[in-house]
Amino acid sequence: MATQDAHSLGHDTAQGNWLTNSTGYQTLLVFLLALNFGIVFFDRQALNALMPFVQPDLALSQTQIGLLASGLSFSWAIAAFFVGKLSDTLGKRKLLLVIATIAFSLCSVLSGLATSFVFLFAARLLMGAAEGGVMPISHAMVASEVDPARRGLAQGVAQNLGSNLLGSFLAPVVLVAFATAFSWREAFYLAAVPGLLSAALIWFMLREPVPVAPPAATAATPAETFGFLDALKVRNMWICVVVGVLMVAHFVITWAFMPLYLTEVKGYDPSTMSWIMGSLGIAAALYSFLVAGLSDVIGRKPVMVWLPFLAVLGPLGALLYDGSALVLAAIFFVGWAVNGVFPIFMATIPSETFPPVRHATVLGLAMGSCEVLGGVFGPVIGGMLNDAFGLDSFLYLLIVLSVISGFVAMGLQETAPAVLRKRAAPGPGPRPDGS
Repeated sequence: MATQDAHSLGHDTAQGNWLTNSTGYQTLLVFLLALNFGIVFFDRQALNALMPFVQPDLALSQTQIGLLASGLSFSWAIAAFFVGKLSDTLGKRKLLLVIATIAFSLCSVLSGLATSFVFLFAARLLMGAAEGGVMPISHAMVASEVDPARRGLAQGVAQNLGSNLLGSFLAPVVLVAFATAFSWREAFYLAAVPGLLSAALIWFMLREPVPVAPPAATAATPAETFGFLDALKVRNMWICVVVGVLMVAHFVITWAFMPLYLTEVKGYDPSTMSWIMGSLGIAAALYSFLVAGLSDVIGRKPVMVWLPFLAVLGPLGALLYDGSALVLAAIFFVGWAVNGVFPIFMATIPSETFPPVRHATVLGLAMGSCEVLGGVFGPVIGGMLNDAFGLDSFLYLLIVLSVISGFVAMGLQETAPAVLRKRAAPGPGPRPDGS
């Protein structure tokens, strides 16, 4: 707990650059980072949305479908661990972000060229390696460049708004329509174009953040190397990692298997399926504002505890409801409120627990561990269960993951600055009459 003593919960980023940045620049930065991560997810979700076309063409099993999702998550996680730390070391966050954006865009073209499971698996590994460092760098930029009073909202928007409008809504709707008109290969080529445009916007419109100097060493806090194990000694950090592993598994499993489940088990046509899945994107885009902003007011812990329990509505609806696609989309919409907590456990709580100089490192730990454990093992287990017990087996796994997440989150310590200030404020003084 020495690390936690040295860096108290609710740490204010007074050492950051936000005091010198105008509100307009802070807004522009969050907007461009949200757009860029949206394009990341547009490319990442492309294979999930196009799976009803890809699976019969390449003769993929359920386990292979899970492995494709796992492979991308694995290389994504490795990149998140090390690119985040590299950006802390080099202090070249904008440059690394632009390089990663160009690289993952080119990897989308490789996915469209795939002629076998092995080829496609290799392309997804490369894409994950290119994409993994994007979010740790982006969150570190938000943490140092944006006013801490709006940190939760800004990080929620940067991670959730673009990723869900572009990746979870537009990706299934646009790419399925494009694949229906042409083929799934052309759809992958289309997915590569926006990233190149985003890289240019970031390069020309954002400035490289000024590196934050590390705190001076004292007898109580010697100048020693800060590693992942040091971060995990803090309770909030390891709880965020555990919840993150479970909820990233929930997310990746949902997107890996739900499109096929809706077409093969529920009997929806690909177009209807794309709109049902698109409802998740619209929901998560709204919740990126509502949940993150709400956590700034009522605290991080309440939303982290209750929303995973609410998430059981999605898989229960898929299992039990056999009526209108519109009603099923509405059930998904409510249950997917849990997506609003992703930036909170991946970025907001860790960045409020550690000083700015360590942000990219701890954010890389949070995101990388979530991906390497939840994103890698979750879909493989889901695919194996589907092959062994039927295509609805992954839904029961989703319910279990949600419930465990809610209980684990009960151990969190609050970090929201507004809530901590309210708790620390002295009570009302005595009245003039002495009562």
